[in-house]
Amino acid sequence: MNVLIAPFIYNHQFNYIRNQVRHLQGTKKTVADPKILEAVQMSVHHNIMQKFVELDEEQKQLLGSVASLQTSEQLDSYITTISQYRCSFPELSSKQLQKTFAKVKKLKLPNIAEVDWLQTTYLGWSDIGQNKMYIVYPWQERIVGIEGRITPSQKGVCFLCNRHEQLGLFTAISKQRPANASPDYYKALGNYMCLDSTACNHNITDVTILERFLSEIVSKKE
Repeated sequence: MNVLIAPFIYNHQFNYIRNQVRHLQGTKKTVADPKILEAVQMSVHHNIMQKFVELDEEQKQLLGSVASLQTSEQLDSYITTISQYRCSFPELSSKQLQKTFAKVKKLKLPNIAEVDWLQTTYLGWSDIGQNKMYIVYPWQERIVGIEGRITPSQKGVCFLCNRHEQLGLFTAISKQRPANASPDYYKALGNYMCLDSTACNHNITDVTILERFLSEIVSKKE
């Protein structure tokens, strides 16, 4: 495979591909019917390709090779190979994060040195002492950040990654205001999400809900 292919697989896409390959590996271990195996393999191939809006021929060849792999070892190698073409989250500095949350007094920053940017879809961290959570995401050609209150809850399904994890109720105030809104107007939006953002980033396979949430919180003028 041409090693000159530029990175094009984002973290959530890689997670999705990995899950699809694991599903295929599990099927090959438990199912003997060749017709069923072929159907599942074609379904996995289709699902992976549908995860991308545009692909050039080399990218199609790289991802599409999953349709011809037969052994678990070959599928493991496939994951190892495509991992070389992952896009990194923008490597933000502490100064950039402070600028993103310029209005927050005594902002507690995450340990940037411990962030695995390749395995990051959104950067999230908590300030337990203040019951605050912060989320940073590259969206619409800019870096946006939202802050909100986090209230620890019980285990359940995260609205972002759709996995069963330890949750917190994240509540943020929308910066969008209707026309002719009163000075006292505010709108709070809340969702249950992973308390552990690292685990969430390891699980997330789609950014549609995250971007929809951001569109309801972030000011269009920002």
